Amino acid sequence: MDVLEEINIKGFVEEEIDPTLDLYAEIEKLKQQKNAVILAHYYQEGEIQDIADYIGDSLGLSQQAAKTDADIIVFAGVHFMAETAKILSPTKKVLLPDLKAGCSLADSCPPHLFKKFKESYPDHLVITYVNCTAELKAMSDIVCTSSNAVQIVESLPADQKIIFGPDRNLGAYVAKKTGRDLVLWNGACMVHEIFSREKITKLKERYPNAKILAHPECEEHILQLADYIGSTTGILKYATNSPEKEFIVATEAGIIHQMEKDNPDKVFIPAPPNNTCACNDCPHMKRNTLEKLYLCLKNEMPEITLPADIIEKAVKPIERMLDISAQLGL
Repeated sequence: MDVLEEINIKGFVEEEIDPTLDLYAEIEKLKQQKNAVILAHYYQEGEIQDIADYIGDSLGLSQQAAKTDADIIVFAGVHFMAETAKILSPTKKVLLPDLKAGCSLADSCPPHLFKKFKESYPDHLVITYVNCTAELKAMSDIVCTSSNAVQIVESLPADQKIIFGPDRNLGAYVAKKTGRDLVLWNGACMVHEIFSREKITKLKERYPNAKILAHPECEEHILQLADYIGSTTGILKYATNSPEKEFIVATEAGIIHQMEKDNPDKVFIPAPPNNTCACNDCPHMKRNTLEKLYLCLKNEMPEITLPADIIEKAVKPIERMLDISAQLGL
């Protein structure tokens, strides 16, 4: 079996690694040799975040991907994020440590079904959350993130009819904040839908002074408990700027690594999910490991490739988002 076949089956390069190898030093060396940059999402393992050149949420990573002058972008995140980097930097080589690092939300919106859905509302403008496939972005008028969705909808004329997809919870939150009547695609993120209101309420009894911080991809009954609702970057900033010392965090637990680094004197408790596991990790995000990242950079694969016509169509709604975000100072 050749390497490409192996990647198609397993999703990553599998190779023996000398256990005495200092992976941090080797990755730094390879970055210099290959003029590579590592972008990591807040939901990645802490050791990956620590070696990244840039850590952020979807908007920040999109902006960074657009302005990097590296020849190679290693995207420590999930598939749609690496696709976004490729759309914005089509001449650069974009690598993803594990091709099977997908996204339950992106998977909940198959492009062929969304196409039919869109055709049912011909006079509607299509806004899609960045957590979707390149094909879906290519069908959109504007892409948004959780940190700019409200402002993007508010920037449009009040009588503009809008389809919002694929996340129904973020869409419902935006509709509530803006007072707009949005047509929502019925998609969701598995991580943000498993939080237990009952368990969070009990946790609050144990930590009565703790502020509850929630991502708008959470369901309404969780958002009702929250003291603050925002994107990953928004949650991080709130925790840093708040005089409070205890926080219950209702989003993927990977963000707690940065929260603890930035605020060593504060306590961060992951909100418990409604299952037997005590964690709320995204299994897709956690497919990436330091070993896979090293082998990915060393072998320059798996590589993200996209058809030229998809890149051409998908770049327009992303650029429109970045333009609106720049105009609004986001």
